[in-house]
Amino acid sequence: MAGNPKKFYAVARGKKPGIYTAWFGPTGAEVQIRGYAGAHYKGFAARDAAEQWLRDQTIAFPDSAAKASNTLKETIETHIPSSRQIRMYTDGGCRRNPGPGGYCAIIDDGNERNELFRGCRLTTNNRMELMACIAGLESLKKASKVILYSDSRYVVDGMTKGWAQRWRSRNWMRTKTEAAENADLWSRLLELCDHHRVTFVWVRGHAGHPENERCDQLAACAADGKDLTEDRPYIEGRTKLSPDLLG
Repeated sequence: MAGNPKKFYAVARGKKPGIYTAWFGPTGAEVQIRGYAGAHYKGFAARDAAEQWLRDQTIAFPDSAAKASNTLKETIETHIPSSRQIRMYTDGGCRRNPGPGGYCAIIDDGNERNELFRGCRLTTNNRMELMACIAGLESLKKASKVILYSDSRYVVDGMTKGWAQRWRSRNWMRTKTEAAENADLWSRLLELCDHHRVTFVWVRGHAGHPENERCDQLAACAADGKDLTEDRPYIEGRTKLSPDLLG
């Protein structure tokens, strides 16, 4: 039986001590310990365990105690979600693929419900599915626990099966010779998921799920609207470039 996956990385001695929710990438733990003499870090399946271990290390490494303590306080305040769990429903699509497209995100925190939707003049189905998730997560004012429902296998499998994380670790190469499509959007989504605790759940589209049906309706209305924005990375053929080169 395989052990629990390491989802939280505590860095006690490194460039910036703290808790990290990713190993690779610009916001991951690996950057903090790479080339750092005497780096001390450990992976955990639970955030609480990672935080306790980091507190304990301030005793073992007094020279970095203040730095680690301040970083941990900042991590707790800005990265640990509140107990309230947000439910988010997303959908996106195009009238043609490619063609005019739209996306929608419904955000329900138990007290308030918000609907976000927008259309693009020329884009693809997959890009609109990704943008729905990005728009919803970017609308959150503080780090949160989120259950995100999507009818896109492309999005849900990309996140739950580790495809996107693997592409990022390979500098956005899907294989040795083929670049990953939509790297510009996957990068934004991964950074948001590093900040929030997001659980992706696939739902069957057009199967009577009320929130999914509502998202589909609003996304279609957005695609048919007159105030369409430009999906510039797609129009300019820059969707496969490393995000560092997008400008």
